[in-house]
Amino acid sequence: MNGAATVVRHARRNMTRLVTVLVPVTGMVAVAICGLIVFGLVTVQAGALPVIVGVIAAVVPVSIVTAALLWVDRWEPEPAKYLLLTFLWGACVATLLALLVNDTAKSVGDYLLGFEGGSRIATVISAPLVEEAIKAVPLVAVLLHRRSEFNGVVDGIVYAGFSAAGFAFTENVYYFASAFNEAGFGGGMSSGVLAAFTLRGVMSPFAHPLFSVVIGIGVALTVQKRYYGAARFTLPVAAYVGAVCLHALWNAAATFGGARTFLNVYFLIMAPLFIGVGLIVVWQRRREQRIVAGALPAMARRGWIAPSEIELLSDLAARRQWRRQARRESGAEAARAVGDYQAAVTELAFLRRRGVTTDGDRARHDGLLAEARQARADAVSLAGSG
Repeated sequence: MNGAATVVRHARRNMTRLVTVLVPVTGMVAVAICGLIVFGLVTVQAGALPVIVGVIAAVVPVSIVTAALLWVDRWEPEPAKYLLLTFLWGACVATLLALLVNDTAKSVGDYLLGFEGGSRIATVISAPLVEEAIKAVPLVAVLLHRRSEFNGVVDGIVYAGFSAAGFAFTENVYYFASAFNEAGFGGGMSSGVLAAFTLRGVMSPFAHPLFSVVIGIGVALTVQKRYYGAARFTLPVAAYVGAVCLHALWNAAATFGGARTFLNVYFLIMAPLFIGVGLIVVWQRRREQRIVAGALPAMARRGWIAPSEIELLSDLAARRQWRRQARRESGAEAARAVGDYQAAVTELAFLRRRGVTTDGDRARHDGLLAEARQARADAVSLAGSG
């Protein structure tokens, strides 16, 4: 009997290892294959040199967007591996799926409506519907399978933004390469890479992220306790519809409306919306700061943190200075330990804010508390040996 039980345990252990190793590896291989196919198709259509020019030009706007998203995510940083996978999904998988669906819609439209009818359907209807849905997949996946990493609106903005930034990067490579093929770098504002870069890299680097962030906000609101019942379903759906409408309006204005219509849409609708989202981001960052600062005194009373650390943990600048001092006095490992301690305390503050009501919550609470204590002990030990 014991032998049979041992065999079963070994089988379960092997199956668990198979799942934890094989599934991520298979996923990464699939993402890599999608990326190779996408860039292969772009290279076949545009040529190697235009693609190189397109990649170089596309790096600028994507760097600006990702830097802004990382700034937003400073209080409770999301795991780097999740952000990377989210970006790669947008850049590789989402673009390939959107390309296949949009090309199919274009072909069907051309067949039913005549030449150019398919392009209008793909641009105004198919692209917004399909692209916004596909870009939102990582956001929903994190919410469903890594619920502990999803603490509110900022997280929804960051995950949606990273997926859209990846999508926009690949799309920009294609548009910049095509512009280079048609008119080189260009001599004015009507054609060439410079014109495309001005439109997509200077005027609208946040266009795709802006549409997706609407969905991110809607999905993130469902984790807040004041929304329950039908609202947990209607909020994400309404956000998706809103993102699709904005995307369709943007595409229609850019493709069919002419310069005056596009500028009206840009300045009267998109720019105010972007400013509104920016204000939401600032408000939510301050809310996160208040959540952490409000939880620290109780943690100090329980002996989880030192009372002298309350001010150091309540301010981002103070946290950064703490890490710098640890690095300067005790080395990189000490600074990393201090950063781990700060992150664990922040996660603990958010968890206590939501409420520790289930066995899973209690297990995570105990785990975060253990992480915080271990990181603090490591930092103190490294400081003593430094």
